[in-house]
Amino acid sequence: MKILIVGAGGIGGFYGSKLMQAGADVTYLLREKRKALIDQHGLVVETPKGSYTVHPQTVTAQELKPIYDLIILAPKAFDLEDSLQSIAGASTQGLILPFLNGLAHIEQLDERFGRDRVLGGIAHIAATITDTGAVKQLTDLHVLTVGARTPSQEALAKAFYELCQKTDFNAVYSENIEQALWDKWTFLSTLAGMTTLCNGSIGEIVTTPYGDSLTRTMYQECCAIAEAHGFAIAAGVQTKSIEMLTASGSPMTASMLRDLNAGNKTEHGHILLEMINKAQAKQLDCDLIKMAYTHIEVIQRRNA
Repeated sequence: MKILIVGAGGIGGFYGSKLMQAGADVTYLLREKRKALIDQHGLVVETPKGSYTVHPQTVTAQELKPIYDLIILAPKAFDLEDSLQSIAGASTQGLILPFLNGLAHIEQLDERFGRDRVLGGIAHIAATITDTGAVKQLTDLHVLTVGARTPSQEALAKAFYELCQKTDFNAVYSENIEQALWDKWTFLSTLAGMTTLCNGSIGEIVTTPYGDSLTRTMYQECCAIAEAHGFAIAAGVQTKSIEMLTASGSPMTASMLRDLNAGNKTEHGHILLEMINKAQAKQLDCDLIKMAYTHIEVIQRRNA
């Protein structure tokens, strides 16, 4: 299986390097500056258990050919269109495996490539790029979930899963990947909404008089939206999500809060506004989600 990974950021850089260590045929599509750095020094990955370096095959957009069985996309949602333009030389064949937040990207990819060519994927990891260009894993969490969305995709999706099983990250094959995407989106919307709105971690939020109940209310707003669209969140998933979202002493925050405080562009439109749009399509109220979105939108416009 020939794999093209678009970019060597937190997700692509970490999981791609692990796949390389397992013997996978991985090529990175990079911009010129990033390519020059990795070609010279290798792709450095820093983890809580130590650091390592891999030396991947790299190409630029101008060098691409349609020779890949799987194209992995993991940009920020607002960079998706640029990523799609960059893979034009390779995207006439193979399946597309996106690891983005929310669900709007799935609809966009389906429209562009057709549903039969778009797999479902979820990456659970906290990772970033350091000032030196290394990929830094921030916590021990590293779970990759993949699944077929049509029967024609199953063979390749399961072959990729088997390849992931040879690595030391946690791989999951989902028989209902679209439900899994909703499960993550409802959790992430609440995590991002509450931590950005309160400018604090889960642990800090739940120590306040109303933090616990507000978190639960926002999560139930998200769950109601999912159910209205035919993707009811299972009781066990809700219980686990609430435990994480209200854990005493938890240092957990959303990457959206880190981006917001750093003055960077955020994915609030793709995570929170899209959830609001889904609510309005079913005439549901979601005032807390709207408040969280408005809070970030004001700051982003001020920064702009």
